[in-house]
Amino acid sequence: MKFLDLAKIYIKAGDGGSGCIGFRREKFIEFGGPDGGDGGKGGDVWIECVQNLNTLIDYRYQQHFKAERGVNGMGRNRAGANGKDITIKVPPGTEVLAEDQDTVIADLVHPGDRFLLARGGNGGFGNAHFKSATNQAPRHANPGLPGEELTIWLRLKLIADAGLVGLPNAGKSTFLATVSAAKPKIADYPFTTLHPNLGVVQVGSADFVLADIPGLIEGAHEGAGLGDRFLGHVERCRVLLHLVDATSENVAEDYRVVRRELKAYSPELARKKEIVALSKCDAIDDATLAQRFEDLKKAARKKPMALSAVSGQGVRDALFALAREIGKKDAEDSDGSGDASEPWQP
Repeated sequence: MKFLDLAKIYIKAGDGGSGCIGFRREKFIEFGGPDGGDGGKGGDVWIECVQNLNTLIDYRYQQHFKAERGVNGMGRNRAGANGKDITIKVPPGTEVLAEDQDTVIADLVHPGDRFLLARGGNGGFGNAHFKSATNQAPRHANPGLPGEELTIWLRLKLIADAGLVGLPNAGKSTFLATVSAAKPKIADYPFTTLHPNLGVVQVGSADFVLADIPGLIEGAHEGAGLGDRFLGHVERCRVLLHLVDATSENVAEDYRVVRRELKAYSPELARKKEIVALSKCDAIDDATLAQRFEDLKKAARKKPMALSAVSGQGVRDALFALAREIGKKDAEDSDGSGDASEPWQP
């Protein structure tokens, strides 16, 4: 199944049915009078979050959704049937955006969440509705009202407990493949990962969902490389694991580049709890590793971890650190307290 996290669709609620102009015509009934029924209401358009979806690929092949029109009223005071509603089903974590891609209409996080996107038009009144002592044979009826229509964007933000960030080829996919059953593409060239990957990690008695986000480069917030379109997937993460390639000549600048891009994308994202780690530590000698470790420690202003997904060095410690931070965040959320951490300054 292909991954798609952004889709544009057009929705149209059903129009209301028109009222009927009718008169009672029966033998031996001297004064029949008007008997035109009302039109039915048009169908609504709903959006619903469901559990068994994880991509918006369905909306690449179908972009137009129209609810059923209300049935017109009929004689003998018969009202038209209401049009059927339609429901657009999306995966958890989907945001509904207006056509400007900025205004958030709805945010569907939990399975079962529903939101009314477009309301169907009311049915028109039949001529029986207008009869009175002074107008005993009305010869007019109302047309049905048009249903609402709009163009919306669906944007999927994966719901993961922890997210992997870093420059291309920092070892994120290898780390995910090592600690979970996920099978991301791994190769020795940049931008191997073209879409986010998810894996379920079990460590001790805890388990959590880990997301591998495609690599960032300098200028990503302006569209360089793959841009920042995938950073939305880590907005819902509780903690970030920032991997820095130990084989790089300048690990401090590599760290700062990613931090600047996170801050340019969203100050809230830059304030998230971050665990910093040197990856690929098995690929360099001990003296070089010690120097890179100190350079990264000075740049991050915290003690980084040293790990290698290939040899397994430090991997388990990193997983336990992630699990601890996720547990702390869950406890804070249950207590209603927020994250008081200060934003990182480049």
